[in-house]
Amino acid sequence: MHHLILQPPRAALRFTFTLLLLAGAVPCALSQTQAGNGTEGSFRHYLSVVEQNNLDLQQQRETVVSAQAGVSIAGVRPDPQFTAGIDSKELYGPNKPNAGTTTIAGLAFTIETAGKRDARIRAAESNVRLADATADAFRRQLLADSATAFIEACRSSAALQRHETSLGAMRDIVRANEIRFKAGDIGKLELVQSKVEADRFGTDVVSARADASAAQTALSVFLGQPYQQILGSSPDCQFQQNRPDTQEQTAAGLDGMVQKALENREDVLLAKSGIANAGDNISLARANRSVDPVINVGIKNTPRIYPAFDAAGNPSNTPAEHSNSLGLTVTIPIPLSRLQSGELVQAQSALTQAQLQMRSVRLKAEAEVRSTYVQYQAATQNLYSYQQHVLADAESMLAGVRLSYRKGSASLLDLLNAQRTADDVYLAYLQALSNWANASVKLQQSTGKQPEI
Repeated sequence: MHHLILQPPRAALRFTFTLLLLAGAVPCALSQTQAGNGTEGSFRHYLSVVEQNNLDLQQQRETVVSAQAGVSIAGVRPDPQFTAGIDSKELYGPNKPNAGTTTIAGLAFTIETAGKRDARIRAAESNVRLADATADAFRRQLLADSATAFIEACRSSAALQRHETSLGAMRDIVRANEIRFKAGDIGKLELVQSKVEADRFGTDVVSARADASAAQTALSVFLGQPYQQILGSSPDCQFQQNRPDTQEQTAAGLDGMVQKALENREDVLLAKSGIANAGDNISLARANRSVDPVINVGIKNTPRIYPAFDAAGNPSNTPAEHSNSLGLTVTIPIPLSRLQSGELVQAQSALTQAQLQMRSVRLKAEAEVRSTYVQYQAATQNLYSYQQHVLADAESMLAGVRLSYRKGSASLLDLLNAQRTADDVYLAYLQALSNWANASVKLQQSTGKQPEI
């Protein structure tokens, strides 16, 4: 990979000295010089801070923690049940004189069958992978949205600087016209018109300043805190892009990008995790249809029954010695509820949905890579056109008309038309640069790469 570093047009640089004399340097907040990859306020640094501080992403990551805890829960075996109490107690004494109270104590164990525990663990583990893939997919969209916000903040900041520069140039014209009016070179009408036009440029600055402020405020939404509080400085809008190799620009190279996307994209990996999780849930549903027997082990304690004698000295009851007896029973549920198979149908339906989702995601991923690549090529070509001649020609024309106006060979209307044309061209150039940056980010993300510009 080699770097595509956007440089200011050479033709525009030839007019720098003239522009400095007439209206100050042309701003370029969206600088195209070598950018520090991890410098304070840079694009990469901003995305890194977003990933660390975004509240919604932290919430998504908590679902992974919860899913990991679910693996431990899935491995828990059924608790044994302890039973203790009275087995029999005579409530009517004369019926059985001197009868003892029989007590019992026992344990019941549920025996899981059909590998339920293993099926639960497998389903829980695949749920962890699904939660992790969901968090990655959310992160991908978050970085895409925050990248767009960063690029827009840079564009609006550069547009504000352009409007401020144009306003300064018009105020210089007004001051020059005041001197020319006093000297009798121009009439009062031309002086008033220049002041009105300067005020109109001032309204553009007010609107541009509001747009720039709103765009920078939008950066704070992704950070969870005010931008200045975390990063301090304003965004560092120096962009650099790894341009695809010439080999990658061929149809075969594009097919390779599509293949990488189908292997590495977060939404594709999420769909794969969904299929695996649905399959494990089917296995769990089948295992859960198996009945679990319960083994009961108990001890029965019968106390000694002492003899009771009547008036004639004869025993009036049945004496018995103390005894302990062991009991063992097995309880097997009768699976009448298994006559219906609703849970299996639901699990199979979830798998079918996951498989259809996978097909849809793969088709969308391929289409996105191909369309994004075309958009990236178009954006690069448009940006190159602005850099090579359009932007420089507009600034050259503006510098010439300004000089002609100061010499009296051009009218104020000619100057205003030239200024507005140059401003429109420069703002269109900023939009082209913004489109290129967004297309670059989208192209990288469409193939599963970390966005860098």
